[in-house]
Amino acid sequence: MRTSVDLSQTRGVLCDIDGTLTSGDELIPGAAEAIAYLRERGLALRFLTNTTTRSRASLHSRLTRLGLALSEQEIISAAYAGVLYLRSHGSPRVRLVVSDDAGADYAEFTFDEDSPQCIVVGDVGDRWNHALLNSLFRQVSSGATLVALHRNRFYHGHEGVTLDVGAFVAAVEYGASVDATIVGKPSPWFFQLAFADLRLSPHEVVVIGDDPESDIDGAFNAGAQGILVRTGKYHAAASILGRNDGKQVVDSIDSVRDLW
Repeated sequence: MRTSVDLSQTRGVLCDIDGTLTSGDELIPGAAEAIAYLRERGLALRFLTNTTTRSRASLHSRLTRLGLALSEQEIISAAYAGVLYLRSHGSPRVRLVVSDDAGADYAEFTFDEDSPQCIVVGDVGDRWNHALLNSLFRQVSSGATLVALHRNRFYHGHEGVTLDVGAFVAAVEYGASVDATIVGKPSPWFFQLAFADLRLSPHEVVVIGDDPESDIDGAFNAGAQGILVRTGKYHAAASILGRNDGKQVVDSIDSVRDLW
């Protein structure tokens, strides 16, 4: 367990969405009030998610419908991080393995299913099968760059804990003897994007999330502080990963107000 956070120099907050602000199709109690309180304190906010099934526009529509006050530009998703990565690498020909909705963020790029220079992998649900994995393995073995929007082990869905993208990425990595480039949490690159968007240094930022690996370790390794909430993946992380530690642990996003 790391020591408690020091919020005296905090000027910005990076807040995870799924499991921290939302649970399924509902806001976690007190989430809207907590975000409003942080804004009243003068803190700059960005909202982070490794969700790869929705475009930023869809994420914004969902969250505002649920009652959160935020702009689309305040959302930094793993899917959008993939867009920024491709732009920074000369906009290569790309094969997208993402949902149709998330694919809307990639409209500017040239798609090539047969001979891509880069393969971007996100969540495609039941489309995962041996044929798809084998196709990706062959293209990566032939030189295509493998870009994983994230490498989460599991997520907490309606039916309980469910295998996530990381397991399928690991299969391709193992078969092709390569390491994927990870652009979502807990990649330091992802957090650096968020720091730059806030125009703040890492030590001025605290990350709030329910995942000790993607959120808290990601924050710590990028030079920021972390607050772990006991909602979302918290209990599953304790049973599956054998840990639920953070720099500071609170009951929920609503409890964060007690720290300022």
